[in-house]
Amino acid sequence: MPVISRFHGITIKMYLRQKEHNPPHIHAIYEDCVGMFSLTDGEMFEGDIPSKGQQMVKEFIKHYRSRLLEMWETQDFEKLSPVE
Repeated sequence: MPVISRFHGITIKMYLRQKEHNPPHIHAIYEDCVGMFSLTDGEMFEGDIPSKGQQMVKEFIKHYRSRLLEMWETQDFEKLSPVE
């Protein structure tokens, strides 16, 4: 699972498509918590990341939505800088 970004103790990953399923989403790891976040609305639809971490991931998705969706479709992964 390629690492897309790391910021504020959060690691963002995306699985390879043959092992993954729709809807398009990313996986986030924050301390001992994990979550799956929709690329369409940035909401966590599975997991236990606290609200502070969820908000940081949601901002990251909002900032990079088009690039993340492109990575989901093409499987051409790249590292993305933290959102400041």
